Amino acid sequence: METPLPRFDVAPRPSAHGLRALAAALIIGAAMWGLTACEKPHPGPPTAQDMSLGAAGAPVTVIEYASVACSHCAAFNNTVFPAFKAKYVDRGEVRYIAREALTGDTGLAAAGFLTARCAGKDKYFQVLDEIYRAQAQIYASGAPESVLLKIAEDAGLSEPRFETCISNPGALAALKARWSHAMKDEGILQTPTFVINGKVYQGEMSLAEISAAVDQARAKAAKS
Repeated sequence: METPLPRFDVAPRPSAHGLRALAAALIIGAAMWGLTACEKPHPGPPTAQDMSLGAAGAPVTVIEYASVACSHCAAFNNTVFPAFKAKYVDRGEVRYIAREALTGDTGLAAAGFLTARCAGKDKYFQVLDEIYRAQAQIYASGAPESVLLKIAEDAGLSEPRFETCISNPGALAALKARWSHAMKDEGILQTPTFVINGKVYQGEMSLAEISAAVDQARAKAAKS
């Protein structure tokens, strides 16, 4: 499990100049987030700002707090999520909600989420998936912005549009506000954190583990 960093450390996870600037902007207030966060997670209900997949009326809602810069989040996305989505989301049994966390390399996390939102709701999850799958390459390359640009172009964004997206102060402020709220008001302190019909599970989950949790929630919902 990865916990939110109080500051951005460029040494172990190199970022390009533009991502360093994003990380620097995110450092402001980070210590405050860590000090004032609630001890016990109590995530809020779905909101209009959430990005989701699946039927809104599904009997089970799965909320995942994750960062595209979190290695455990990438592992879940790459090895578990496709089968989970096919088993539950595509069949109308689960509504999946992704909530953006700024853990790991905060510059990469912010740039990834800003790019995904710029790509639009229909391509948001495509962009996230490509970033997760390219995460190791991004960290190893020393040139993360070039990898992100290729992903943005695959989603139909031009280079000027991509640069505008990751340097948009309003969008960055909104992203920071969402993560600040998750930490301070909902007590989210690590990624990934899953919330399944209100029950919190912290840390990476296997397909068997998340399936058991969903099935339990579905059975409970059927009785209510």
